[in-house]
Amino acid sequence: MIATPDYRALLDTAIAEARQGLAEGGIPIGAALYARDGRLLGCGHNRRVQEDDPSIHGETDAFRKAGRQMSYRDAIMVTTLAPCWYCSGLVRQFGIGTVVVGESVNFGGGIDWLREAGVNVVDLADERCITMMGDWIAANPALWNEDIGED
Repeated sequence: MIATPDYRALLDTAIAEARQGLAEGGIPIGAALYARDGRLLGCGHNRRVQEDDPSIHGETDAFRKAGRQMSYRDAIMVTTLAPCWYCSGLVRQFGIGTVVVGESVNFGGGIDWLREAGVNVVDLADERCITMMGDWIAANPALWNEDIGED
């Protein structure tokens, strides 16, 4: 078991997923679900554009690919962007204990709500994530608003 996870190293998996989504013409948000001991359980990226499915956010994709777990209390959800309300609800519903956020500058999501519920939220303010998402939002404002449910 690892005593203190290297959150930045875990974030690299989510960033690779976000870049893959961007290369596919999608929204560059990636995520990974890790066990406390550092085992990768599943990773994924936002594929709502590619699959024409509004429910495939990065966090939900990683969660689905992780498969069934007996408990998620010790799991670590790593995501390039602060999770939206939908993905924050997933974290709360299944009791994921820690959420590592690449950035919350471009979108604050539900991180305060998660913290209020006792979730350990670690915001890394990673410049790679901030730049990738900020550039993408500036170039695709309508698609971004669609993704977060704004008119």
